[in-house]
Amino acid sequence: MRPVLLLVDLQHDFLEAPGLEPAARIVVANARRLLAGARAAGVPVVHALTSVEPSGEDAMPHWKGQPRLRCVRGTRGHAPPEELAPAAGETIVAKTFFSAFSTSSSELARALEASRADTLLVAGIHLHGCVRATVLDAYQRGLAVWVAEDAVGSDDPLHAAVTRRYLEGRAARFAGVSELIARMRGGEPDADDVPSFRAAAAGASEAARRAGAAWRALGAAERVRPLLRFADRLEAESAPLARRIAEAVGKPVAQGEAEVRRTAELLRRAAALPAPGVERAGTGSAFRRVPVGVVAAITPWNNPLAIPWGKLGPALALGNTAVWKPAPAAASLAERSLAMAREAGLPDGAVALVDGDHRAARAVMEDAGVDAVSLSGSSSAGWAAQEICARRRIPLQAELGGNNAAIVWDGADLSRAADLVTRGAFAFAGQRCTANRRAIVAGALFDAFLERAAGATAALRWGDPLDPETEIGPLVSEDARLRVEAAVADAEAAGARIVRPHGPPPSAPGAWYPPTLVVDASPASAIVQEETFGPVLVVQRAGSFDEALALGNGVRQGLVAAFFGGPGIPSARFGDEARAGILKWNVSTADADADAPFGGWKGSGLGPPEHGPGDIEFYSRLQALYGAP
Repeated sequence: MRPVLLLVDLQHDFLEAPGLEPAARIVVANARRLLAGARAAGVPVVHALTSVEPSGEDAMPHWKGQPRLRCVRGTRGHAPPEELAPAAGETIVAKTFFSAFSTSSSELARALEASRADTLLVAGIHLHGCVRATVLDAYQRGLAVWVAEDAVGSDDPLHAAVTRRYLEGRAARFAGVSELIARMRGGEPDADDVPSFRAAAAGASEAARRAGAAWRALGAAERVRPLLRFADRLEAESAPLARRIAEAVGKPVAQGEAEVRRTAELLRRAAALPAPGVERAGTGSAFRRVPVGVVAAITPWNNPLAIPWGKLGPALALGNTAVWKPAPAAASLAERSLAMAREAGLPDGAVALVDGDHRAARAVMEDAGVDAVSLSGSSSAGWAAQEICARRRIPLQAELGGNNAAIVWDGADLSRAADLVTRGAFAFAGQRCTANRRAIVAGALFDAFLERAAGATAALRWGDPLDPETEIGPLVSEDARLRVEAAVADAEAAGARIVRPHGPPPSAPGAWYPPTLVVDASPASAIVQEETFGPVLVVQRAGSFDEALALGNGVRQGLVAAFFGGPGIPSARFGDEARAGILKWNVSTADADADAPFGGWKGSGLGPPEHGPGDIEFYSRLQALYGAP
């Protein structure tokens, strides 16, 4: 492989535009890693920059007439961020249209020819526009094309999901920055696993469909018996299962045991769901609920038992069968728990397992034998699922994380609030969707709360996840640590104050990052606006309750919001005006009851919530009956 790295439109005007996903901070941090890897490996680098004259005469036609031209030469908006600036000897391509190959002087074609390149590695903005056009032109020229999936962004993420599917089946392969750096150092590309993932998905859905008729015929009472026996088995083996969880994903064993108990509770709640029956609707008409069919469960690594079986339990109880695609880090736990369920009486094929990465997840969702999808994952995973399910016209239930805020106001017990908020922020290194990401504190209480929060953080046990006393373990991977580190560094560079109450990292192996308080960051900054999914608590001050509500609601996610304070108008207004699917008073945003609906608003969720009445709504569908005997 003779690669060239091409960075497309990584310029301030594009990066600072609203609505970019992933966030500009993430795109820039990953592009910076990719650029450093290319330079270290001696790979030629080309920077393609959209460049418009101040007169605007050479601007793209759809830009002309807009109030403000973008990427005008000589302006800050035209320049890339300092960490992505071209180095001496690197090629700069000035373009005015979408493709980096569209320049009249063909600088890019000449640079590729001079380096005798056969492979183009691409990162940049926008995947659905300029990156897409560039990839197709490179494909036309006979180049192998790899797109850095975690270093491309778009302000039209659904269009970007369509684009990825289109390109990946034709003109390009997608891989993470870490993999591409390894390739630049001399590694050979992996075999194309997509056909094998499609075959595995087809086999799994066929097995689930074959098992479905017999499973439905058992009736509700018979279907729940293996679920109840499985719940008992889980509780009996909570300690060894918690150790497996700690070894696989770094969750402290005490929290792992709590997850195992919650999984058993979710299974028992699923077993208690009312069996759907026929209900009279009008003269000569009735309706009933029937199983959806084969449900795909796409599940994450951070709650490797509770999230999957919180989906699979009600799906099975209501007469469905399932295809389960767990996250790679949780694959061994999926195999073990499924074996336990089968030992408890779950028939073969009722849940069929498919291993693999995000490509396997897409293969499962796209398989014609799958009738509905329930997914827990990132925002980008949600866009991909939304595109696939909309195209196939099948139901989607998606839980897509949270950037959760707790408002601390007059009447709050500050010591208790600080203890609960920090525990909610830092337990399991903040790697759960309900973690307390932000604390919004009344100005008069701010200093006292911050002092207590620092003390409460210092009191949390940070260490070996196999130690029963540990509350904060390592991050799941080195990539995760680097991502969190970059987010905090960017916040500090922008003027936020950083407080780290703990000392040096533990000596145990792991991707350690200290529990960190980020104080007085700008509300528009990435550390406030984006979910870090790490041990970071952003502490903001509010001068009025109107401002507190605006800060709390002022992010694109809306999973959980909490209020700490006494009764009165602020408490009531919080209940009326907080824009989240789950509201809490005087408790942390972290954790949720097994009986209550669990689902987010805004960018945090799609479809019916999980658990409670949402289970019946999603895992069964209404059927009208006329003249039925």
